[in-house]
This record gives sequence, C-alpha cells and structure tokens, in this order.
Amino acid sequence: MPFMDFLIDWGYLGLFTAAFLAATLLPLGSEIILVGLIQTELSPIGLVGVATAGNVLGSLTNYALGFWLGKAIIAKWLRMTDKDFEHAESRFRKYGLGALLLAWVPIIGDPITVIAGILRVSIVWFLILVTLSKLGRYAVVAYLSI
Repeated sequence: MPFMDFLIDWGYLGLFTAAFLAATLLPLGSEIILVGLIQTELSPIGLVGVATAGNVLGSLTNYALGFWLGKAIIAKWLRMTDKDFEHAESRFRKYGLGALLLAWVPIIGDPITVIAGILRVSIVWFLILVTLSKLGRYAVVAYLSI
C-alpha cells in the first residue's frame, strides 16, 4: 500500500510535524496520521510521545504569539471584536487554569492557548496542563486504534 509506505517513511518526523501544525491556529488534524502509524511496526508509545511533543510545542507557539503580540494584534488577526475577546477572556478567568485541560478540544483549544499567553499565565502551569491534555487525547486515540 503506497499510503502506508509513505507513513512509515515519514514516521515520527511526519507525525511530529502534523501534530505541531494541528496545534497552531491552522485547521489541521493529526489523529488520522497517528492511527495510520499505529498500524505499522512503529512503537505506539513512541508515537504517542512524539505526537504529544509536537502538539505541545504548537500550543506553546500559540502561547508565545499571545504573549508577545498582545490582545490588540491577536484580536485583529482572529477578527475578534472587543466583545468577543472580553467574552473569551472572562470565560478563561472563570474556569482558571483548568481551562487549559481543554487545549485538546477542536476549535476551542487553540484560542485557549493564545488567550493564556495574552493573560500571561505561568509557563510552568501552562506546560503541565497542556501536556496532560494533549497526552491524554493521543493516548486514548492510540488505545482505541490498537
């Protein structure tokens, strides 16, 4: 199968790249690549680790964009009104750091990591909670695909 050969050839690097890009504000997914690679001779534990690392690094990129670019530029870039941004910020503050455990959720996860940067959330807590979130998602996907 040519597609499986392609997956194996790119293996860990391809998965890392897909996971990184999927965690940014780009509309991509990496789970299907993980599922495909699970069906190869590559280590499922290694694949989950690589996917998690790439995805966390992508989320850290979002955090950095929020941290360094700030509210005004991010709101304009994401086409958010002041009211939209205030709503997102108040929800983040309402749920606190626990909101970062939703970083894995499609559509809302990426903006949560940007907002965390804008709000200057502790980088240590950010990394702990986002890593737990991403690791949990990939572990479940891998387990269900074995």
